[in-house]
Amino acid sequence: MGFKAWYDAHVMPRMIRCACSAPGIMDRRASVVPLASGRVFELGCGGGINQAFYDTDRVTAFAGIDPSPKLLDYAREQARTKGWDADIRQGFGEDIPFGDERFDTVVCTYTLCSVDDPARVLAELRRVLVPGGTLLFLEHGHSPDAGVARWQQRIEPMWKPMMGGCHLTRPIGPAVRAAGFSVEPIGSGYMPRMPRWASWMEWGAAVRA
Repeated sequence: MGFKAWYDAHVMPRMIRCACSAPGIMDRRASVVPLASGRVFELGCGGGINQAFYDTDRVTAFAGIDPSPKLLDYAREQARTKGWDADIRQGFGEDIPFGDERFDTVVCTYTLCSVDDPARVLAELRRVLVPGGTLLFLEHGHSPDAGVARWQQRIEPMWKPMMGGCHLTRPIGPAVRAAGFSVEPIGSGYMPRMPRWASWMEWGAAVRA
């Protein structure tokens, strides 16, 4: 096994899980994830970080995918701890292995930054939602401030290999709207105590039009 393969398999999943569990980020998750209801699908469920925030009185079924075997191990362990029946599979957002109009809610947190084709992923999320279903999103991305955005562009080439292909410069709200969702913004802003080039966040509820 070469260094990159070893890093991607063993180091990168732990770095992502650590970074995505920072206290401020967990506070944001706690404000978004409990809104999920009915049949729920989570894109990028690996790590199982969001599972603590789902309201089992509101969620009738849970499914999720992630490409990382190590992160899926964490997610399945969390599901066992939570004691609920979860359909957790290895997969990619560009080709979600579930049928059309299958879910009432889709949850996507800190995932669009690292997919290969964001437009195709969002189209897939729309496909698996019922008409009128809700996409709950919480993502970091392209800063609206020109100076910060320039730093994002400079740092991104070094950042991506370390963090599983994570992009710093992707737009969030505009991409969701372009995919055929009506976005009801919850909020946006920089995360406290984090470098501004990595901390611009947007979160909201988007309804399948």
